Amino acid sequence: MIDGTESIVPILLGALLLDAALGDLPALFRRAPHPVALVGRLIDHLDNRLNRPERPAADQRMRGAFTLAAVTAAAAATGWVVSLFGWLPTMLLAFLLIAQRGLYDHVAAVAGGLESGLEQGREAVSHIAGRDPASLDAHGVARAGIESLAENFSDGVVAPIFWFLLLGLPGLCAFKAINTLDSMIGHRTARHEAFGAWSARADDIACFLPARISAVLLMAAAFCFRRTSPLGAWRAVLNDAHRHRSPNAGWPEAAMAGALDLALAGPRRYGDRVVEDAWMGSGRRLATPEDMRCALRLFVAACALHACLLAVLWAAG
Repeated sequence: MIDGTESIVPILLGALLLDAALGDLPALFRRAPHPVALVGRLIDHLDNRLNRPERPAADQRMRGAFTLAAVTAAAAATGWVVSLFGWLPTMLLAFLLIAQRGLYDHVAAVAGGLESGLEQGREAVSHIAGRDPASLDAHGVARAGIESLAENFSDGVVAPIFWFLLLGLPGLCAFKAINTLDSMIGHRTARHEAFGAWSARADDIACFLPARISAVLLMAAAFCFRRTSPLGAWRAVLNDAHRHRSPNAGWPEAAMAGALDLALAGPRRYGDRVVEDAWMGSGRRLATPEDMRCALRLFVAACALHACLLAVLWAAG
């Protein structure tokens, strides 16, 4: 059994090194299901079995609460069992559930696609953003890629690390379950508005502190480059983060926008639905592939800074 900061932090640093070196292992997971995909299958099964949109909203919310509890408990129990086998299985599962290299690769693919042409950029961004790619011009594709990078820095990197440090592998697995629940049933659609309400709220709570930590890390990382402004990031967070429709996404998005002198978020289309959202940052709305490359460098610096802080925590402990 793994316990204590002295044991958890080196395991976490090892997982981060594996992730940086190996990424998402696409060749492996074309042949075997990824752990998150297994969670997704369970959510989909319970959604099909329990979600009855014709029933009263209170009943749908109760069924959704059961789904949240069942999936989260199953994920946490899996993490606990794996941790019983020692540091190596713990490190390997943590590596698979932290997405810093995969996020970098996906956003870099959008930048590369956009540099080749608009259609290539639209195709690449369709894999990481839920909005209608056909409605995006080149600047919209670039903004979507940068927004996804900023938001998923919190959800896919900082939050998993935060919950691993706080509650070990069971906490990391529980968080990934909650985050997957939110992405699958937490949207305000006719089918899921009531059934997914508890999952959406749980994700808001689980990401509350990590989102704010992410903004601070991006501000600090902005000191590393001449083109990025830590003061601009600070001002954008103070002025705009609270205006985002999400209680959390505005923090890293505003920090990224201010650091790059961009305006992110704003009104955007998801299928046949237009979301009216505030702009994060007061800079340029005409983002470019070079802005995406700069955002990726900022992301790498923030990840490196985060790892250095963990190493300091370990050394100080």
